[in-house]
Amino acid sequence: MFSFLCGLVFFFFWIIPIIAIGISDRTTGGEKFAWILAVIFISWFAWVFYLLLAPLKSRHSNSY
Repeated sequence: MFSFLCGLVFFFFWIIPIIAIGISDRTTGGEKFAWILAVIFISWFAWVFYLLLAPLKSRHSNSY
C-alpha cells in the first residue's frame, strides 16, 4: 500500500509540468507539443528550460 501511494505521488509530480505547459499561453501549436515531449522524455529539466526560454520564436505584433 505504501509503495502504491509513493508511486501515485511520484506520478502527480511528474504530470504537473505537462499540465502547466498544456494550459500555458506562452506557446502554441507545434512548439507546445515539442515542449511537452521534452518534459516527457527529459523530465523536469525541460520544464525549467521552458520557464526560462519559452517562447522560442518571437511573436510579431501588428502595431502601427
